[in-house]
Amino acid sequence: MSSNDNNSAYSDFHLQFIAGEWQKGKDDSINTNTNPYNGDTLVEIQQATKDQLNEAYDAADQAQAEWAKQTPATRAAVLYKAVHILEQRQDEIVDWLIKESGSTRIKAMVEFSATRAITLEAATFPNRVHGEIRPSNTPGKENFIYREPIGIVAVISPWNFPLHLTQRSIAPALALGNAVVLKPASDTPVTGGLLLAKVFEEAGLPKGLLNVVVGSGSEIGDAIVEHKAPSLISFTGSTSVGKHIGELANGGEYIKQVALELGGNSPFVVLKDADIEQAVKAAAFGKFLHQGQICIAINRVIVEDDIYDEFVERFLAHVKTLNVGDPSKQDTAVGPIINEKQVKSLKEKIAKAQEEGAKMILSGEIDGQVVPPHIFTEVTREMDLSRNEVFGPLVGIIRAKDEDDALSIANDSMYGLSSAVFTADMQKGLRFARGIRAGMTHINDISVNDESNTPFGGEKNSGIGRFNGEWVLEEFTRTHWISMQNEPRDYPF
Repeated sequence: MSSNDNNSAYSDFHLQFIAGEWQKGKDDSINTNTNPYNGDTLVEIQQATKDQLNEAYDAADQAQAEWAKQTPATRAAVLYKAVHILEQRQDEIVDWLIKESGSTRIKAMVEFSATRAITLEAATFPNRVHGEIRPSNTPGKENFIYREPIGIVAVISPWNFPLHLTQRSIAPALALGNAVVLKPASDTPVTGGLLLAKVFEEAGLPKGLLNVVVGSGSEIGDAIVEHKAPSLISFTGSTSVGKHIGELANGGEYIKQVALELGGNSPFVVLKDADIEQAVKAAAFGKFLHQGQICIAINRVIVEDDIYDEFVERFLAHVKTLNVGDPSKQDTAVGPIINEKQVKSLKEKIAKAQEEGAKMILSGEIDGQVVPPHIFTEVTREMDLSRNEVFGPLVGIIRAKDEDDALSIANDSMYGLSSAVFTADMQKGLRFARGIRAGMTHINDISVNDESNTPFGGEKNSGIGRFNGEWVLEEFTRTHWISMQNEPRDYPF
């Protein structure tokens, strides 16, 4: 267990981090940041104005060019130092994830590990980005293709995996010579931004390169996208908001590139030759980790008819053993939902599932923002539970006639983020996986997978672009073709 005994805990999270300075927000509104489990107030943040957002962009613009000129070793050193600080402050960071985002201790550790991994991976990027020399059909000409920093990256991050899903954008962006202006989700301003600002400040990142602006959507939500400074908008969140951001990024005076990681409706397919016990355990973990509030969480369980009843029986028995409640306890599997709005949405989904004819075989009393697992059978592909992202501890189990029907159901969605299939035949699993229209498919594992050196992203309404590894190098840099005519060229006129 790591410790931060030699460092006092971070404080002053009521302030904004703009131009390398901690300053008070100037908007009249207050972000009251609360613990979703017990309602305790964690911090009150006076929110930022558009003028402060402009100040953040100005600072980023002034700092970025000099940062881009730094040697790869200089930029990598800051990232490696950030990794060290994360390790030293692990307990402090995990505690914040539990109390601010409602993470169970298990999920908080998963998220911390992912955050550390992407930071470590990003530290290698300054030495991995490279250009090319290409031949020319024009005599005496040489073609050089350079990879340059894209400039300023605007990051809008979500509340469900706030630390990791913020760091997977800002760490690569900074490593590759860019500057960042970040708007964290209103539910998680600390773990989604201010905490990372503290880490990078302690790591020695020059002022102005990372700015964290906590503000209301009505004040700065559109403005962060429409501002002339950013060349790339990196957004993780719902498909509806992602569409709006895409329209803003390409419909205004200044056209921007976008990296959009949006909603999901992950199918979890269990074929008749699968190891049912292993599939049951995987389905429970992949569905109920972080209360199902994960874009790549299992959303639809699709089971071949031959084993449907046995799977349902075993799955129900296993889910009944899960501990629900206090996320700080080591053995809690299901903690609180992030806010009352999301709880209300889940109540509506429960009612609609029953109205549409789904059979609820497991439920429980909703206590405050703690929603226990709800399992539905006799679910069809037309039902709301199948069509839309749930984002909570509700799951529908769909009966498939055979393998072909299971694949048809799996692909019957406007989303295409992650997916999974269980089978004893790995070649059949590979064939099935390649038939799924999604950015990611996992054989004999859960849909909740994210590794720092593999491409993360989706198809269809699940987004544009890829994070991690070589793929994020493409997203956060620009290509510049420079040709050199080394001898006089003959022109037609």
